[in-house]
Amino acid sequence: MTENLAEQLALLPEYFRGHLALTLIALVIGMVISIPLGVWAAQAPRVKRPLLTLVSIIQTFPSVAILALVVAMLGGRIGSLPAIIALVLYSMLPIVRNTVTGLENVAEEVVTAARGIGMSPRQILTKVRIPLALPVIIAGIRTATVWTVGLATLSTLVGASSFGNYIFTGLQTRNLLAVTVGSLAAACMAVILDSLIGGIQWLAANRNAGVQTARYRAVKVLIMIGLTSVLVVSGYSLLPDRKVDFVIGGKGFTEQYIVAGAVEEVLQEAGFTTEQRLGLGSEVVFQATANNTIDVYLEYSGTVWSNLMNREDNPGREAVMSEVEAYLAAEHGMANLARLGFQNLYALAMRREQAERLGIRTISDLKPFAEGLVAGGDLEFFGRPEWISLRDTYRIDFAEKLTFDTTLMYTAIAEEQVDVIAAYTTDGRVAEFDLVILEDPLNAIPPYDGFLAVSGDAMDNRLFVETLSALAGKISDEVMRNANRLVDVENRPVTDGVRFIREALTE
Repeated sequence: MTENLAEQLALLPEYFRGHLALTLIALVIGMVISIPLGVWAAQAPRVKRPLLTLVSIIQTFPSVAILALVVAMLGGRIGSLPAIIALVLYSMLPIVRNTVTGLENVAEEVVTAARGIGMSPRQILTKVRIPLALPVIIAGIRTATVWTVGLATLSTLVGASSFGNYIFTGLQTRNLLAVTVGSLAAACMAVILDSLIGGIQWLAANRNAGVQTARYRAVKVLIMIGLTSVLVVSGYSLLPDRKVDFVIGGKGFTEQYIVAGAVEEVLQEAGFTTEQRLGLGSEVVFQATANNTIDVYLEYSGTVWSNLMNREDNPGREAVMSEVEAYLAAEHGMANLARLGFQNLYALAMRREQAERLGIRTISDLKPFAEGLVAGGDLEFFGRPEWISLRDTYRIDFAEKLTFDTTLMYTAIAEEQVDVIAAYTTDGRVAEFDLVILEDPLNAIPPYDGFLAVSGDAMDNRLFVETLSALAGKISDEVMRNANRLVDVENRPVTDGVRFIREALTE
């Protein structure tokens, strides 16, 4: 426990820096865009309804979908930029809405009096309407701040550092302490920033009557100290990141974290500086490698074959790997640097007791029962070509199909919430939960050789290529399964899984 806590706290400065930078940049940009739009809408009735409708519609889009769309529009670019764009879009609604509301609620007699003393429309706006509406506008900024801090955790999915690194890694590796640290850190940041902006709101609301009071002066001093502290920390957060030689990517499950950690250690021992960007979606990490934002990550031949090449046939393990390599080189300038030696196949799995009771050993045997069963898959499976191939080849479907975080998927079948899951053949939880992998006699699922997908730029570094080429064929199915088991079943840190892999490499 103590070792785990120390490991999590050691990561806190990096994640704090990333989260704060994302939040502040997005808020500043959001205010610069939203306040003028709100002023415009308040003064132009024809603009008001369409504008508020538009920003409201943006708010209804799932945040993960917004992130994915932004990454796609940026040509697969990952990191802070797509995260900031998405956060800006989400921050707009409360700021625009409160700006309009605040300006519209200024008493008409005040405006009339200002007009009566000869003020121009511009002067009325800047010297009367906006100052009086300021507390309401700040309330919108306050709401946007809390939303932004919370949503910034999702930036991990597009390769930006944040407290989300704690949360997503912890969920995938069953490290509840990491989830707790990330959640508490985000909550504390939200409370602190909300309190600061709330203080500014109070000052704005009481600036006329309260200037002479001791309370007003005390709050003003506290707010100044708080803002100064935030600005100092923000300055640190916005410092350029250290230059690294290579960026190691990874998808969002345990095996990816372990292999990424092993690759990083091997590269560091060769004298390179590295950085990890993990928890990415399959399409995100692939596109980031294709455009040289990421240098190396663990990929699977079946993923490229089905999802990117749109192939539904299965000519065999070697033929698939050969065609995948040719496709990567010709279409994306990427390469298979090292075929690691293991396969992590998608496979349908059932509880052993239920499978034996129903007499199910293969996916074909499943067909008479499928319409009365509930199936569970990871967040991608039921949208992937592999499921479509299974469904069409065996002509099966289920009464209900549920999606889960990987860890929760195994919990669901153990607790009999689902009957069938899309398991992984190198997952140690298959044995731990006494599951049976159903045979695939019609070969609907393609082979899934794990290999190191490498960017074109990284391939130009000879030492890099030589260093990682030494990993070829060194990680067997059993080794990978046992490394995963240490993390997923025994709840040990990812570093223990990395250590297990490294020991296997030296044998």
